[in-house]
Amino acid sequence: MNVRHADKKLERLEVDPGYTGGFGRDVIRAFRKVMQWIRAAADERDFYAMKSLHYEKLKGRRAHQRSMRLNDQFRLILEIEIVNDRTIVVVSIEDYH
Repeated sequence: MNVRHADKKLERLEVDPGYTGGFGRDVIRAFRKVMQWIRAAADERDFYAMKSLHYEKLKGRRAHQRSMRLNDQFRLILEIEIVNDRTIVVVSIEDYH
């Protein structure tokens, strides 16, 4: 899938091995692994098929966003942008506790 980062820090976190962005090693490792899965996915159905991601649509004022689990504490927040093709916009990494 096509991917775009809403925050330059998240883009750097994906590509710069020395950058931590203030996150722990386990979160960074999980983030990079999930980003590989996102880039390899054919479409959104692949995310639902990977049960370990806990891919879900958010509710309320965030109904336009989706989330994926990085670990027990952190979630990757995404948006789907449809212009000519579907693009996953990586919005943030959030602490859900």
